[in-house]
Amino acid sequence: MATRVTIEALSGGQLRDMFAAAAAWLEKHTESVNAINVFPVPDGDTGTNMYLTMRSVMEEAQRCPEEGAGAIMAAMSQGALMGARGNSGVILSQIIRGMTRAVGEAETIDASTWVRGLEEGAAGAYKAVTKPAEGTILTVMREASEAARQTFDSEAPDILGVMEATLEAASQSLERTPTLLPVLAEAGVVDAGGKGLLVLLDGMTRHLKGEPMEVAVEVAEEHVGQEWLAVTSQLHEQEESLYGYCTEFLIGGKEMEPDSVRNRMLELGDSVLVVGDDRLVRVHVHTDDPGAALSHGTGVGSLLQVKVDNIREQADRFLEMHEGRAEVKAQPEAISSVAVAAGEGMATVFRSVGCTKVVSGGPTMNPSTRDILDAVEACPSDEVILLPNDKNIIMAAKQAEELTQKRLRVVETRSIPQGIAALLALNQDAELEANVAAMEEAGQGVFTLEVCRAVRSTSIGGVKVHEGQIIAIVDDELKLVAETAEEGVLRALEDIEAEGASLVTLYYGADTKQAEAESLGERVKQAFPQYDVEVVCGGQPHYNYIASVE
Repeated sequence: MATRVTIEALSGGQLRDMFAAAAAWLEKHTESVNAINVFPVPDGDTGTNMYLTMRSVMEEAQRCPEEGAGAIMAAMSQGALMGARGNSGVILSQIIRGMTRAVGEAETIDASTWVRGLEEGAAGAYKAVTKPAEGTILTVMREASEAARQTFDSEAPDILGVMEATLEAASQSLERTPTLLPVLAEAGVVDAGGKGLLVLLDGMTRHLKGEPMEVAVEVAEEHVGQEWLAVTSQLHEQEESLYGYCTEFLIGGKEMEPDSVRNRMLELGDSVLVVGDDRLVRVHVHTDDPGAALSHGTGVGSLLQVKVDNIREQADRFLEMHEGRAEVKAQPEAISSVAVAAGEGMATVFRSVGCTKVVSGGPTMNPSTRDILDAVEACPSDEVILLPNDKNIIMAAKQAEELTQKRLRVVETRSIPQGIAALLALNQDAELEANVAAMEEAGQGVFTLEVCRAVRSTSIGGVKVHEGQIIAIVDDELKLVAETAEEGVLRALEDIEAEGASLVTLYYGADTKQAEAESLGERVKQAFPQYDVEVVCGGQPHYNYIASVE
């Protein structure tokens, strides 16, 4: 029989390693947490938000020049505040901040300090939420900390003993969450944030015990009930807007007042979380007017980070993700894919052909390397193929290759059509490098036609353009000036010599009406009978049409 490990104290380095193990464990279970995310809104991103918050925690911990437990915790607390994402991420940041207060400047921590840290973390989390709801991550954290205190006071165990008691209590608390929160009972799931917290505690405990980190978390797999999905889907069809925008930003400044910021956010929306101090304030709010929230932020200080998501679109994707899941459980991908695309329509197109993650961006709004890296790290598999879909994004994509421990490969697609063609060539049964070669070949076999208005006057290749005129670009080369976007598409197609091509796909932009696009589709069919023609809502900004010929 193996001798039980006894751990009386943890150094700063050991503490950092324990948190790193928890973050890695959460990464493995991100999708299972996302799949049960129905509260406060069914947007399916709780696991991702908690993992990205933990990744920021670990980045700061690795940069910390000191090795004391207090210094490491302080660094992790700063990382949590800077990198907090979503409701769950902000709450997690406050749990870590509370733990940091308990540790203080100590070089090591013992069981007594760890218990105080859990208690401070629970208290800090409740304080951060304007309207605490029981049956959430708050309840799981509080009941776990209470169990840790009771165990320590009655048995005076070592740190591992406290962690084992904490984990058991957290598991039991999680199982009770549907009895406290009606929406969970209706959906037939436990709380996603609470499950994410349990995964973190489980990872810490496994690390301390030296157990393998390959097996699944010992919590039954949850599936959202089909009846709840049907009711929610019907509600979506009937309501113009249900949730508004998830608006998050970080304000830097001097002599700021978080309470004042919180009061203003409460006037603008709900799910309000405002944390920080007089120099750094993290804001999270669900609102129909993100501009007003951001404007208040600029009035208080400087916006250091901004993130705005359409919650209704997220909720729609969550519902789509669960369609048929009760009957068919998809096999995990061997190779994940990440694509950059502008417009919800384009994002939907990529997801419909199997793209794992879509990064918002494109011409004039290129995503950062961090944005790309976040998507890569959130993928469920260790092998990832990245499609930049724009020549100006390739460099940022290449930088991401150097910053991740995953096997990331960039297929240098330079347009949306190239990216879609490449993605269709992805074969989950083939090796990574073979897929890269096949996808590169597929992308190069597509002609890309883009029609938009010129933003400035110029002359390129003998084509003179005045600002505001409609122009047509084929494979990055300016071809012609036209009176209308539709004329630009038709004339440019005449110049494309695509031997053997049989399909034209028209993606119409955000400023183009569906009727106009469908009419153009009919004109293309008549003018070019050799092509099958598909018309798709791309919703892309700036470009009236993006067309592929393949």
